[in-house]
Amino acid sequence: MRSALASLRPLLVATLTVAAVLARPAVAQEDPALSPYVMLRSLQFVQDSVVLGDHSAGEMQRFMLEKIDQRLRNVDMTVFEDTRNVDAALIYAMSGGNPATLEYLVARDVAGAFDNRLADALRKYLSGQGTLVTDRLGDLAREYRDQKIGAYLALVSGNVTIQNDPQAALVFYDWARLASPGTIVEEAALRRSVAIAVEADLVSQGLAYSRKYARRFVHSPYASQFVDFFVQLVVEHFPQIGEADLDGTVAGMDVDRRREVYLRIARHAAVEGKNELAMLASSRAAGLSDDDADPPAVRARLYGGMAGISTPGIDAPMEDLAEIPDERLSPRDQALHRAARAIAAEVLRPPSAESLGQGTHDTFMSGSDGADAVAPPGHDVAGSAASGDVRVSGSAVEIDPDFRNFVESGRSKLGAIDALLREEGVSQ
Repeated sequence: MRSALASLRPLLVATLTVAAVLARPAVAQEDPALSPYVMLRSLQFVQDSVVLGDHSAGEMQRFMLEKIDQRLRNVDMTVFEDTRNVDAALIYAMSGGNPATLEYLVARDVAGAFDNRLADALRKYLSGQGTLVTDRLGDLAREYRDQKIGAYLALVSGNVTIQNDPQAALVFYDWARLASPGTIVEEAALRRSVAIAVEADLVSQGLAYSRKYARRFVHSPYASQFVDFFVQLVVEHFPQIGEADLDGTVAGMDVDRRREVYLRIARHAAVEGKNELAMLASSRAAGLSDDDADPPAVRARLYGGMAGISTPGIDAPMEDLAEIPDERLSPRDQALHRAARAIAAEVLRPPSAESLGQGTHDTFMSGSDGADAVAPPGHDVAGSAASGDVRVSGSAVEIDPDFRNFVESGRSKLGAIDALLREEGVSQ
């Protein structure tokens, strides 16, 4: 507790100073303690605290942005004779500040304190027109690379470059994170680098970025986005990304986070038919659960059972799926549970004379409008619209993508079985 309070003391002192001085009359405006660059340091401290895990600092971040905005709006323009204050105004604008405030300052800048090229490029970027100044921002990022605003400009340049040249964006993001280690800038640069690597199938780079992110920023409020990218990377590239790579990346996480990552990999892998990975990840998740009745353990059993449907020993997964209580699953997983049991039942169903001549199964039918009617009457496999699995708009039905993928996978397995049975019938 003492160490936590000690780490927060600089933030509390700076915040109380800002609040106290702003509460004084106009003379406070010239107080050197309220120089924009001093206030910006407090904002940066707060933002870095947020991505390092102190989510309670989010409110303080909003407070600091508001107070800096007030200060910049009322400041005497002579303060920008100090280039640190110019940098502070620019960084404030690139850190979630009010873009109109930068416009206001540049319009009042008769002394030429602000670089008009930079101000104009940032104005377009902050108004959503960054792609119009991609090259200019890149040139400015190189020019200002070794200055205080360099890391922020590199991050911004990466953001506008990513659409047309992902590899160049990675270079900008590398600059940004190397110039500002342990900060919100590095967190954003790493997270976006993982996304680029996943999209471009840069497996080794994606894994390296993922390891760095998992070690440094797993407590960030944005970490869920990273996990989405990492899960996609693993599922799409297993076994190129092997068991050791997976375990090594999540090794530094606490038990709850490790278990959740394994569960998300298991679910995605089961839906995509990556059965070996689904079984591996579900067993890892189950091993990190204290009680077999806990929701995470139940989810692990579900995903492992789904993966076991297409294995020779289907009886055991079928029994396990039958024992899973629906009420301990989310609505989306309840739909997968029912689909898995239906598919397993069809796989286990003894062949009949009818099945030898069927082109389709009546367990998963197609509606007359071409939409998938997931089950015949009486079998609510897809769940209701209220559950989040199916969303109805007029006469159109939108099925949860994960559910659709699993059902399609099951349908293809059943189709293959039917084809084999027909072939055997002909040969006999």
